[in-house]
Amino acid sequence: MAKKKLQGIIVSTKMQKTVVVEVESIKEHPKYKRRFKIHKKFKAHNENPEIKDGDNVIIEECAPISKDKCWKVISKI
Repeated sequence: MAKKKLQGIIVSTKMQKTVVVEVESIKEHPKYKRRFKIHKKFKAHNENPEIKDGDNVIIEECAPISKDKCWKVISKI
């Protein structure tokens, strides 16, 4: 099965080797058909010290690294 990849903006880099990435997606209401934005935050593993708040990144699903972390940063856009 292919690994999921998401694109988002870094919200926090306060932890060591971990960043918080906010991903925005668009959902549609099943009855009223109105579209709206959903924001979800993911904790991702990051070895690169050059990434800072506000950067656009691509994260990829991986095996669980800790209780909350099962994503890793692939690249900066």
